[in-house]
Amino acid sequence: MVLVKVEEEKMHVSGGRKACVLFISRFLLFFSLQTFEKLLIANRGEIACRVIKTCKKMGIKTVAIHSDVDANAVHVKMADEAVCVGPAPTGKSYLNMDAIMEVIKKTRAQAVHPGYGFLSENKEFARRLASEGVTFIGPDTHAIQAMGDKIESKLLAKNAKVNTIPGFDGVFELLSNCSPLLGYPVMIKASAGGGGKGMRIAWDDEETREGFRFSSQEAASSFGDDRLLIEKFIDNPRHIEIQVLADKHGNALWLNERECSIQRRNQKVVEEAPSTFLDPETRRAMGEQAVALAKAVKYSSAGTVEFLVDSSKNFYFLEMNTRLQVEHPVTECITGLDLVQEMIRVAKGYPLRHKQADIPINGWAVECRVYAEDPYKSFGLPSIGKLSQYQEPLHVPSVRVDSGIQQGSDISIYYDPMISKLITYGSNRAEALKRMEEALDNYVIRGVAHNISLLREVIVHPRFVQGDISTKFLPEVYPDGFKGHKLTDLERRELLATAASLYVAEQLRSQRFLGTPRIPIAKSKRSSWELSVRLGDGNYPIAVSKDGSSFSVEVDGMKLNVTSEWNLASPLLSVTVDGTQRTIQRLSRNASGDTRIQFLGTVYKLQILTKVAAELSKYMPEKAAEDTSSILRSPMPGAVVAVSVKPGDTVSEGQEICVIEAMKMQNSMIAAKTGKVKAVHCKAGDTVGEGDLLVELE
Repeated sequence: MVLVKVEEEKMHVSGGRKACVLFISRFLLFFSLQTFEKLLIANRGEIACRVIKTCKKMGIKTVAIHSDVDANAVHVKMADEAVCVGPAPTGKSYLNMDAIMEVIKKTRAQAVHPGYGFLSENKEFARRLASEGVTFIGPDTHAIQAMGDKIESKLLAKNAKVNTIPGFDGVFELLSNCSPLLGYPVMIKASAGGGGKGMRIAWDDEETREGFRFSSQEAASSFGDDRLLIEKFIDNPRHIEIQVLADKHGNALWLNERECSIQRRNQKVVEEAPSTFLDPETRRAMGEQAVALAKAVKYSSAGTVEFLVDSSKNFYFLEMNTRLQVEHPVTECITGLDLVQEMIRVAKGYPLRHKQADIPINGWAVECRVYAEDPYKSFGLPSIGKLSQYQEPLHVPSVRVDSGIQQGSDISIYYDPMISKLITYGSNRAEALKRMEEALDNYVIRGVAHNISLLREVIVHPRFVQGDISTKFLPEVYPDGFKGHKLTDLERRELLATAASLYVAEQLRSQRFLGTPRIPIAKSKRSSWELSVRLGDGNYPIAVSKDGSSFSVEVDGMKLNVTSEWNLASPLLSVTVDGTQRTIQRLSRNASGDTRIQFLGTVYKLQILTKVAAELSKYMPEKAAEDTSSILRSPMPGAVVAVSVKPGDTVSEGQEICVIEAMKMQNSMIAAKTGKVKAVHCKAGDTVGEGDLLVELE
């Protein structure tokens, strides 16, 4: 629905007639552009919330579906109606077409927006909707079948003169030796889906066999289709995609590109628009090929054509996603278009409102995917739990947060671990990145592990700032895994001075009660403190003296001035150290002086003691570390898919012991050493938590 403002002074009528004419004008305009009265969102989480927001803007009533564990989810509360479609497992709820079709009939929804994932690229779902006279907010069934199937889409792309990756044109069946096909390395992918699910790189025959097994299982679990394809793996490429928009009247546009090269496990982590790498000629060539492909299959709706681009700017068709893409907000930021609104208009049959010459590149946008993951484990293994505290950085200028959670929400093992998409916009890339840095520092997430430390390190890394990136950025920059921010000497002193000042500020606050000293006859306040702060392997003597609302802190023989409002009840604390402003978060503290502070995105563990307490602590015995070489614990919460050993078996170092599925990804658990299996504490079908004992070796 679009309403226009009619300037009353321009109307040559008066009084009641003027109001009547104004009402009729708006009434006629509303019905001339009316789309749907009620729309069902066949999805959950942030994308369901995103669609609901546009529907509210357009005056469309919404219906949410949910599993039993999502009964109190944000998208359920936002929608006008909500109906449960089954238990937590996706196959029994969000992929349950029969249940969803019943809800559509019950609520009399006229249209369905599938979001991304789940049934968004399922041709059978689109066909069933069409047979019931319900509009699918997406392309026609033939386009879903053609482009949603990576095998068929590659053949169509070739015929449309789109550059394609060398590969085996057909369904990949496991052979005893795959190297004669293409030569290693190869990429194994699910034919029916995307999002990194069912995707593996193989460098030899053994990895191909293992990749085939895991990829086919993940594909079946995520998309209900275990078919795979195999292509030559292009080493060290950029992943750049073109957003397209087409209507049912033969019009199609390309809405510029998105740079999506920062990935882990073939899943995107940081995206931006435009790309630092493309020149206008390459951008135009990629856009024109993307549009040619869309027209070849008579595509209508928003879609994305993904390319791999090598160092010489040669680009190769990767796949086409016949749905809204996760990272669509960065395109919306630089073009000013609402892609969900455009999808709804196209589905109703309206022609596109824009020409190719109308599509701008205004400014720069960056998106970080904030996940409930531990980035110190393989760049991000899932974390579950309840969000005990949650505060989005919406007070930072030019920040957008697309989320589907709130304080108190549960992050479970059943669904994708995404917390939100954090988007910042600037007139140029430097401005957008600076705002992202500030937004990440001001993002409060408590109760689950999260990847903010990794995101912040990526966006400030010199290589990323210079635009020197590829899909191998993370393993190249962090070959030994992500370890968090490495403090410079200056930053270390800033952290120590801040922690010490925070400790003293809390000591001073504890001496007062409702603005009055607790013990009126107590001695006057202290003005200096001698502390010992442990950070990592170092112990640092620190002297703190109070000067008004500021603290003078001596660290390493240097004096630093620390100022703040010292609002210790706030989850965020703005501190200025010698003129440098930092936003920190104190996550926890205990009576033993142990403190956890989030500083420059990374959480640091410190122990803050008085000088006397530090001397006495030397006599405290240390707890012996657990010998983990003979046991296997689950590194993440998940479900046991398979157990490959039994008591009495002899296993070799690196041998698979069991497989854990966590948030739709399968992970092989291997033996840390050669030995005999003493006990097995899990079986297929069990749900396990992080740290649970799986297998013991003698």
